[in-house]
Amino acid sequence: MKVIVEKPKKINGIIELPGDKSITHRAFLFGSIARGKTVIYNYSKGKDCMTTLKCIENLGIKVERNEERIIIEGNEYREPEDVLNCENSGTTIRLLSGILASKPFYSVLTGDSSLRQRPMDRIIKPLREMGAEIYGRSNDKYPPLTIKGKKLKGINFKMEIPSAQVKSCIIFATIFADGKTEIEEIYQTRDHTERLLKFLDGNIRKEGTKIILEGNQVLKGKEIYIPGDFSSASYFIASTFLIPGASIIIKKVGLNPTRTGFLNVIERMGGKFKILNQMEISNEPVGDLKVEYTENLKGVEILPSEVPNIIDEIPIIAILGCIAKGKTVVSGAKELRVKESDRIKSITTELKKLGADIEEKEDGFIVKGGKKLKGTNVNSWNDHRIAMALTLASFIAEEKTIIENSECVDISFPEFFDKFRELGVNFKFS
Repeated sequence: MKVIVEKPKKINGIIELPGDKSITHRAFLFGSIARGKTVIYNYSKGKDCMTTLKCIENLGIKVERNEERIIIEGNEYREPEDVLNCENSGTTIRLLSGILASKPFYSVLTGDSSLRQRPMDRIIKPLREMGAEIYGRSNDKYPPLTIKGKKLKGINFKMEIPSAQVKSCIIFATIFADGKTEIEEIYQTRDHTERLLKFLDGNIRKEGTKIILEGNQVLKGKEIYIPGDFSSASYFIASTFLIPGASIIIKKVGLNPTRTGFLNVIERMGGKFKILNQMEISNEPVGDLKVEYTENLKGVEILPSEVPNIIDEIPIIAILGCIAKGKTVVSGAKELRVKESDRIKSITTELKKLGADIEEKEDGFIVKGGKKLKGTNVNSWNDHRIAMALTLASFIAEEKTIIENSECVDISFPEFFDKFRELGVNFKFS
């Protein structure tokens, strides 16, 4: 599918966004292993999250679905009759592997062509230290993964790569393991797994850079309200700085400090916003964001220590760098090369087509602001975050921009174009 985008004349209004993708994955998995029923409201309907739900159903878990909520009845997993297809979802395959490593049966997890090129040695190593019998393709580097469940033991593990998925895989494995696990992070990554585990009466604590939890835990199913996805909100936040006079309010969005590093970047660039009506729901901070157009954004430098908490928003920062005064430099973001696409290459390649002054680095990019963009044909690389970022680039390009393979936004945010329509943006599809 192609989407044709022209520079909007206005972006104004109030929106509420679908539930956070990362929290939805984790709520589905925790619900499948907790005792009793877990009722999940405002869940993400993105394809990745629905993949997690299908996988737990194929493991014998009872799921009741409707538009308003998902009810999951926790139970022991049963051996799947077929290969578990994780499709495009790295979160599904990595977190579910942590649970399956302890289950007394055989399972195989695979995915689409993109997922089968994403590194899995980063979870295989700690799981094997815990006693797991797990194998991957190409000397244990890539999916498909084969797991023969065994009793696991706790470990002390120092993270080599800052990754919330790796950390969460180990946490899920520890829930069914003997003994204690300590995980030491280089940089803090998003902590939704830790917060949900604690909310469901789990035993987990943090001491400095270490996360400590006991094995053989019993969790209690509860009602979980999932706040609006902050990574999705970031596209709308950024859009207000692209169109003079823009003003929006985003209601009930997640404000977890391990996710909102993008707001710190916006502040350094000179952008203005206000946080209103702050509260805590299901152990997650939530609030409303009011954002208004700000002139004369300035370029910034993104350091490696910042990257884990803005990993999803880095393509958006490239767009803002195009209108900012001076240079915007991103470093330490090599992890972007092993996402759904090589996001460093994909965003630099496509922005160059539009006329941006952007230079690819091994671990990031350099954007020189001030160069006018001109609409042309660009490609999403079948990556939802690239498709959405290129939509923002289209807002500042003269003449129309055509984005190829735009349907990939359904992976995380099927409502993306509809939500922008609510704010006054028009799209044509072909």
